[in-house]
Amino acid sequence: MNVKELELLAEKNRKRLVEVVYAAKAGHIGGDLSCLNVMTALYFHVMKGLNPQEPKAADRDRFVLSKGHCVEALYVTLEAKGFLAPEVLDTLGKFGSILSGHPTIEVPGIEVNSGALGHGLGIGVGMAIAAKMDKKAWKTYVLMGDGEQGEGSIYEAAMAGHKYELDNLVAIIDRNHLQISGNTEDVMPIDSVKERWSAFGWNVIEMNGDSMEDIVKTFDAIDYTNKKPHLLVSNTTKGKGVSFMEGIAKWHHGVLNEEQCKEAVKEIEERIKGLEG
Repeated sequence: MNVKELELLAEKNRKRLVEVVYAAKAGHIGGDLSCLNVMTALYFHVMKGLNPQEPKAADRDRFVLSKGHCVEALYVTLEAKGFLAPEVLDTLGKFGSILSGHPTIEVPGIEVNSGALGHGLGIGVGMAIAAKMDKKAWKTYVLMGDGEQGEGSIYEAAMAGHKYELDNLVAIIDRNHLQISGNTEDVMPIDSVKERWSAFGWNVIEMNGDSMEDIVKTFDAIDYTNKKPHLLVSNTTKGKGVSFMEGIAKWHHGVLNEEQCKEAVKEIEERIKGLEG
């Protein structure tokens, strides 16, 4: 997909996300919205070998959602990719649904159970090492939150990624500056992210995660032969695409009422019309 097609798809996914979170009466919508552009680009431009008819294809690229509380963004992306039927996604929040509040392997297209923050990168390192050992070309992508960077296990994984020269591993930090307790720099400062990860021996690139054009350009420029793992600092806006949510900490786990849902959907539909026009 080209940039304009990805922008349109991301907006359609955004509308679907708002609707399913509203219907479920639960979800981490603020972080869902901030990482949705990156997730759309990963599944429809970057990752190779993804096949809903063969979800465990041997040469598929792997994706780990370490910030597992933002699983709703993954669910709508998997639906758009054909892994989840709409009637299955509509069961989110209902008794007996296979869709939980964090990723589980019961769901087609999900690689690992995740959401215990700080664990995803270690799993991704293991996957990347396995690909190296088997001399396979597939890549591993791990999406983390910026509040998650307070977890010490991340830095053990960072050291291992450098030691084993995992240039087939790409970690992404959704840098929206807000976590459940407030601003990340007030809760547990992590700046400068770039200097920190560079010191661990990673190839660090900053990008505008609110811009599909910059996301595509950044992923396309990754050198998968440089013998360094890659860290993308994706600078984003919490609640991106819904004006009354943007940059507001309470929407980390906020629940939409009917009026707010209609307002959000209307705003997104206007952008969809503009992109389709």
